[in-house]
Amino acid sequence: MEAQGTVFKYGNNVDTDVIIPARYLNTSDPAELAKHCMEDIDSEFIHKVKDGDIIVADKNFGCGSSREHAPLAIKKAGVSVVIASTFARIFYRNALNIGLPIFECPEAAVGIAAGDEVKVDFDTGVITNVTKNETYQAEPFPEFMQALIKAGGLINYIREQKAQ
Repeated sequence: MEAQGTVFKYGNNVDTDVIIPARYLNTSDPAELAKHCMEDIDSEFIHKVKDGDIIVADKNFGCGSSREHAPLAIKKAGVSVVIASTFARIFYRNALNIGLPIFECPEAAVGIAAGDEVKVDFDTGVITNVTKNETYQAEPFPEFMQALIKAGGLINYIREQKAQ
């Protein structure tokens, strides 16, 4: 699997309250959540993001509350992958549970700038900054995690397994 898109870049400690503000948590509709994704940190994000685009951030992305709405809003806004130096552990697990690919790669987080065109190979973990002609190596997903992501998350994966 691969993803390629334009980068939206953020700093350290992007918490779940700015990914999807609490005032919108009265709905679990993914499309409605996506309309408000990142609005408290980047009011133009939802107007500029296109399917396949990529978020790159520094340390501790997704810190704060354990709401699974945060990775869901990101995914439904069209983001294909999130790359960060580090992720908050609960965000990491929630992202994979809903099928949002995420990669920890400090070198990529430093080397990639907003607006860069980036390609990510999920099988190898190679992150290519097409704009700067640079590559970075992240840990690739194990085969079972790739299957979970391809299925669209844990629940869909379990449904597929039960159907077989």
